[in-house]
Amino acid sequence: MCYGFVACSCLHKATLALRCQETRSTSGGGEERRGEERTSGCTHARTHAFGALWSCHLRCQSFFQFAVMAVDHLSGERATAQFDVEVMKVYLAGGQREHEIATRMAQLVASDPIFSKEDRVRLARKDLYKASIRKAGHAWKTILEKGLSEEESMKLRHFVDEPTFTDLHWGMFIPAIKGQGTEEQQHKWLSLAYKMSIIGCYAQTELGHGSNVQGLETTATFDPATDEFVMHSPTLTSTKWWPGGLGKASTHALVYARLITDNKDHGIHAFIVQIRSLEDHVPLPNVTVGDIGVKFGNGGYNTMDNGFLRFDHVRIPRENMLMRLATVTKDGKYERSDKPRQLGYGAMVFVRQGIVIDASNYLSRAVTIAVRYSAVRRQFGNKDEPGELQVIEYRTQQSKLFPLLATAYAYRAVGFWMKWLYADVMERLKNNDFSTLPEVHACTAGLKSIATSVTADGIEECRKLCGGHGYLCASGLPELYAVYVPACTYEGDNTILLLQVARFLLKTLSQIGKVKPVGTAAYLGNVKQLSTQNCKVSQGHEWSNPSILLEAFEARSARQAAAVALRLARGSGSEADFQENTPELVESARAHCQLIVVSKFIEHLQTETIPEGIKEQLMLMCNTYALSQIVENAGDFLATGYLTGKQIALAKDELKHLFDKIRPNAVALVDAFDHTDDYLGSALGRYDGDVYTHLYKGAFKESLNDTVVVDGYEEYLKPLLTQNLWGPQSKL
Repeated sequence: MCYGFVACSCLHKATLALRCQETRSTSGGGEERRGEERTSGCTHARTHAFGALWSCHLRCQSFFQFAVMAVDHLSGERATAQFDVEVMKVYLAGGQREHEIATRMAQLVASDPIFSKEDRVRLARKDLYKASIRKAGHAWKTILEKGLSEEESMKLRHFVDEPTFTDLHWGMFIPAIKGQGTEEQQHKWLSLAYKMSIIGCYAQTELGHGSNVQGLETTATFDPATDEFVMHSPTLTSTKWWPGGLGKASTHALVYARLITDNKDHGIHAFIVQIRSLEDHVPLPNVTVGDIGVKFGNGGYNTMDNGFLRFDHVRIPRENMLMRLATVTKDGKYERSDKPRQLGYGAMVFVRQGIVIDASNYLSRAVTIAVRYSAVRRQFGNKDEPGELQVIEYRTQQSKLFPLLATAYAYRAVGFWMKWLYADVMERLKNNDFSTLPEVHACTAGLKSIATSVTADGIEECRKLCGGHGYLCASGLPELYAVYVPACTYEGDNTILLLQVARFLLKTLSQIGKVKPVGTAAYLGNVKQLSTQNCKVSQGHEWSNPSILLEAFEARSARQAAAVALRLARGSGSEADFQENTPELVESARAHCQLIVVSKFIEHLQTETIPEGIKEQLMLMCNTYALSQIVENAGDFLATGYLTGKQIALAKDELKHLFDKIRPNAVALVDAFDHTDDYLGSALGRYDGDVYTHLYKGAFKESLNDTVVVDGYEEYLKPLLTQNLWGPQSKL
C-alpha cells in the first residue's frame, strides 16, 4: 500500500468537503440569508469541514510514522562508553539471576496491554482507580497462571509501576503479622493473606496524630463478659486517616489502638479488625470507611485508595489482638510476653531497607530521563564552532546532573549493604542478640530520611534540568515526583527520624570510655583525634584517595555531634534545651548519615568482588558522590575547621575533572540501570533519543484535540470574539 497516496487522498476529499460547504453557505440556493442565522450556518458548515480535515490529519499520523526511519539518536553517545554496559547491568541488578528475572518480568509487563499506563495521567479519579484495581487483579491472576515465585511476583508488581492496595497488603500487613503475631495467629491470618482471600492494610496514622504514635486516640477496651475488645473512635481526631488500601479495597485492617483493661491504659497495641463483608464488600455495622480524596499530581499516588476509618463500639474477638509480645487473658489480665519487644525491629529494618532501594530506583529513573534528554537537546553554541551545543556539554548542567547520577549509584550500593544488615539483624534476633539494635535503628532511620529527601529533590531537579518539556506529563517526571514525594512522610517524618539519629549520637558520645561504639557509629570512638587533626590535602588529585574522603566525613560528623553535645551539656538538660538546638541536631544527624553512605560505598568497592571492567566507573561514581557532598556542604567542613578554603577550592577543581571523566560515559551509565521505555514512560528519556517525534505524536492523544473547534466555543469564545456578550447564544 502507498501510504503517501492514502494521505493525499484523504486530504483531497476533506478539502473538497470544505469547498463544498463554503459554496453552500454563500450561495443560499437563490434565497438570501441574513444576520445570525446565516453566520451560524457558515460557522457550523466550516466547523464540520475543518473537522473532516482534522480527522484526516489524525488518521494520517500513521503515514508520518512510516515515513520516518527509526534512528538511534544516542548511538554516538554509546560509542564513547569506556566500560561494558551489560556487566554493569548485572551488577546493579544484584547478580546474574536477579538481572534475568528483572528482564523477564519487565518484558512480561510491557507485552500485556492491560498493564499499559499510557493514558494514566488523563484519567478521571474513578476511572484511574478502577483501572488500578483491574491491574492488581490481573497481576495476581498472572502470578497464579504462570506459577511465579515470590521474587518474580515482587518484580512483576515493581514493573507494573503503580501504587495500589497490594503494596500495603504485602509490604505492611503481612510483615506486621509475622513480627507481632503468635504462631497460631500467623497460621490463621497468613494462610488467608497469602491467597489474597482477605486484603489487609496498616491503620496506624490518625487525623490528629502521625509521628507521635503514643498519642493515638483509637481505643480497644476489653470486655471480659463477652471475651471481646470494643474498638472505638472517641474523637474526630481519632479517625484513622491516610492508610493505603483502606479507602476502598481492604477487607481487614491492622489497627493500632490504646489497649484498655480494667480502666487501665496499657499503651498502643495492634488488632486485626474486619471492616468489610467478604460476601459483598459492604462496610460492616458501625464501621465508617472511605477514601480521603484526590492527592497531589496527575495520576501519581491517586491510584492508591488512602482512606479514613471510624469505629462506633465495634466488637472483635480477643484473639484478634496480636499477642506475640503481650497478651490479655479471658479475665482481662494484661501480661507481657517473655519474648523481647525488640523482635519487632526486624519488620522495621525490612521496610526501611526497601525504601532506600526504592530511592535509588526512583532517582535513577529521573536521572536516566535527564541525561538522555540532555544529550539530545541542543541550545546555543560557541562562536568558534558551528551548530548548537548539546545541553549536557554545559558545565552548569553537569554540576547539577552528574552528582545526582552518582547519588543513584551510591544509594544502590547502600541498598546492597542494607540487605545484608537485615539478614544480620534477623539472625541476631533468633539468638536473642540485641546488642546492635540501637545502632541499626538509628542508621536505618537516618538513611530512610536522607535517601527519600534527596531523591524527591533530585527528581524535581531533573525536571528543571529538562527545561520546559520537563513540565509536560509526557516527560514522565511530574508523575514520578508526585508518586515518590510521599516517601518523605510515610514510615516516619524525615525530620523526626533525623532527631532520633541525633539522640542516638548524643547517647553514644555520653558513653565514650564505658561502651565501645559499634557499626556505623564506630568512628565516634576516635572522636578526640578526629576533633584535633585537620585535613592535609595540598593537591587536587589527593581528593580521589578513599581514605582521605572517609576521614573528612568522619571528622565533620564527629565535630558537629561533639559541638552540639557540648552545648546541651552546658544547658539545663531539659527537653526545652533539646528543642532549642534541634536545627543543629538535625544537621549533625544528616552529616552522620552522609558518612554512612560514603563509607558503605567505599567499603563495598574494597571488599566485594567486582569485575575490573566496571570497577573504575564505580570508583568514579563513589568519588563524585563524596566530593559533591563536600562541595555542597562546604560551610560545615569550614565551620568545623577541618578544611580550609583552599582545600574546598581544590575539591571543586577535582570534581570538574571527575565530570570530564563521566561525560563520555554518561549515557552508558544510565543505560546500565536497564529501565525499559515502557517502565520509564517518558518521551524525553526514550532509549533511542527520538524525543521530538514522540512529543509531537503524543500531543494528538490529548482529548482537547479530538475536535478542531473546542467544545464551548459557541457559548463562551464566540461571544467574546464577536463582541456579542449579551447575545442569545452567549452563556457568559
